[in-house]
Amino acid sequence: MSYSTSNPPKLLVQSLGGSGLSMWGLTGTDADTTVDGSGYITNGGNLGMKAGDIVFYTKTDASPIANFIFNVTTVSATAPGAVDLSNATTITATNSD
Repeated sequence: MSYSTSNPPKLLVQSLGGSGLSMWGLTGTDADTTVDGSGYITNGGNLGMKAGDIVFYTKTDASPIANFIFNVTTVSATAPGAVDLSNATTITATNSD
């Protein structure tokens, strides 16, 4: 499955005063290596994403569910503003109970 504008990143925390970083959440079934491909998020500029923002991505079809953190490295100035994300930092969960 690839990115769909019908399931865009959701703004979780907006930067204060319009400066600084915002935090976004995104869920899907794509591998983190697909998500960090240049232009994966095709409409980030229209959503208000900017360089320096953080994207929390949850891969929902993994067992256990996998979580990744990306930085927005660039947002295209051409609408709708394709986004390039950094390589992911993986958050590994272990359930020992």
